[in-house]
Amino acid sequence: MVFSRKPAAPPDSDALQRHLDALVPEAARIGSVHVNERCSALVTLEIDPANPGHGESLRQSIEAAAAAFPGISGASVIMTAERKPATPKPARLELPGVRHIIAVASGKGGVGKSTVAANLAVALAAKGSKVGLLDADIYGPSVPRLMGLASAKPDQKDGKLQPLEAHGLKVMSMGFMVDETAPMIWRGPMVQSALLQLLRDVAWAPLDYLIIDMPPGTGDAQLTLAQKVPLSGAVIVSTPQDIALIDARKGLEMFIKVAVPVLGIVENMSYYCCPGCGHRADIFGHGGARAEAEKTGVPFLGEIPLDPEVRQLSDAGCPIVAAKPESPQAKGFFSIAHLVVARLEEAGRPAPRIIIE
Repeated sequence: MVFSRKPAAPPDSDALQRHLDALVPEAARIGSVHVNERCSALVTLEIDPANPGHGESLRQSIEAAAAAFPGISGASVIMTAERKPATPKPARLELPGVRHIIAVASGKGGVGKSTVAANLAVALAAKGSKVGLLDADIYGPSVPRLMGLASAKPDQKDGKLQPLEAHGLKVMSMGFMVDETAPMIWRGPMVQSALLQLLRDVAWAPLDYLIIDMPPGTGDAQLTLAQKVPLSGAVIVSTPQDIALIDARKGLEMFIKVAVPVLGIVENMSYYCCPGCGHRADIFGHGGARAEAEKTGVPFLGEIPLDPEVRQLSDAGCPIVAAKPESPQAKGFFSIAHLVVARLEEAGRPAPRIIIE
């Protein structure tokens, strides 16, 4: 019996085009990219006829970059001097009255990112700041339950959704719009549109800080928020486990590539202390996030232990910073909030104003 192996799907043309777009100078642009079933790429390179420069050397370098792209077996670049007029710039996303927007992100799910985002937001509000919390995880919103708002629905006034309030925060989530058990079977463009609406069509102002609980990973939704929202900075959450750190590094690199300051890394579920005997166990390892921060030159913001009480209070809709602000666990979140504010001040530059397409 002879078994035939199904050929692998060709690499994504859009991904290749994004890769090549970053390599061309301002006087040129990638016109189109086509990848055939044999994984060979055909690329058109458009140069400005008024400024041809080193057209042939650029063509060769783009051809080499395309051929070296993962999954590409070969590449041909066709150069043309007929540059198409640029697409008119659409309106910018503006959030008047919101001073800082902070993304709390992770490379993978299950690392406690939403718990960190919620407690960070409550810690900032407890110090007298006006704070909002946006749940940007369309497929798996958890902020409604974390905030004790699982059955609540927002009102609308003057064409704007009114955020709900809990623990001193303004809160918004797609989870308020749909039943908790209903699956969101949406394609990427629908998710991106919904995310931008949750920012643009919600009465957030006035706020000192808007904390965005990002979806896990580095896909379309994450890239939309990183590129099109005026982020002041990002906080990366990981467990000490190697496999989580690998994905956290991807999230960190995404923010660096889109020029968003990385404010630091948090190691969640850092260790476990038995409440009965005080024995400490490093269930997922220990110190991996700190080591990763040192390796990448990013600040390390702190360690949060794996604690049953944090989980119990989160499930009950009352983050530990609100329920037990004097506890050691809550003090860890207060320390992280203090360092985040300090890092924002050190950044010393306004948030990037990114164009919305």
